[in-house]
Amino acid sequence: MALRACGLIIFRRHLIPKVDNSTIEFLLLQASNGIHHWTPPKGHVDPGENDLETALRETQEETGIEASQLTIIEGFRRELNYVAWKKPKTVIYWLAEVKDYDVEICLSQEHQAYRWLGLEEACQLAQFNEMKATLQEGHQFLCSTPA
Repeated sequence: MALRACGLIIFRRHLIPKVDNSTIEFLLLQASNGIHHWTPPKGHVDPGENDLETALRETQEETGIEASQLTIIEGFRRELNYVAWKKPKTVIYWLAEVKDYDVEICLSQEHQAYRWLGLEEACQLAQFNEMKATLQEGHQFLCSTPA
């Protein structure tokens, strides 16, 4: 059975949305272990949790951003399937916007760095094709929906 994890693709944008879509920035975290890859916050589902509860808990644990500081964007949910550490893994992502553009990020020991990045830079750091595609789909979704 595949490991199951859930997370949030967190983004922020300047106060004038839709004028310039390059104002959308995604939050990526750099892992402290392995190949030090960059991903949005995510983690394994705990017993008794639903997927969205997991995504919110992991985001708070890994970034310090609490659920009350986020707006979950309706209509966007992506499932990624890949192999990690020689085991199949499924990760569910939602889009979430920070309510405060200058929100403070407090990393856990699982990560060594974070960056707010435009789409092109985020895709360059993301490394994995499925993650790049998900970021691109999220950006397109945001550009086609009213802010």
